[in-house]
Amino acid sequence: MRAIGTAAVMAVTAAALASCATVGTGRDRIVKPTRACADVTVQIYFEPQSAEVTKEGRAVLKAAAAQAKGCTVSQVSVLGLADAAGAPDANLALSEKRAQAVTMALKATGLPAATFETTAAGQAGAVNAAGDVRPLRRRADVTLKLAQPKS
Repeated sequence: MRAIGTAAVMAVTAAALASCATVGTGRDRIVKPTRACADVTVQIYFEPQSAEVTKEGRAVLKAAAAQAKGCTVSQVSVLGLADAAGAPDANLALSEKRAQAVTMALKATGLPAATFETTAAGQAGAVNAAGDVRPLRRRADVTLKLAQPKS
């Protein structure tokens, strides 16, 4: 009998404590916590020999822009890359086109005004010291430098 009474008291106490965790204060409804504005880095991949941003790439850029909402975007860096297939000059031109295409697509997402820095690496770094081709170089690397908005 005593064990049942102890178990009942423990169950009631646990239920009461659990409900306390969900009860907010009036301040919680008025004051919203400050959102952290951490830098965002994404990679946008391309089809071979293409500088067209895919539907999936646009979705990734839209998500990155959404993460930046409410923050100050101090700088956007876009680095266009290419794989080692083809002539080095053609790959440099292709990586430049990729960086420009991603920049235009990112601006179209409604990202707050920011300084854009676009660079192109072509196929530089596409082959390692052992002569092995590095995969997944048909991309652009995008970094949004974010800061807390000025009050």
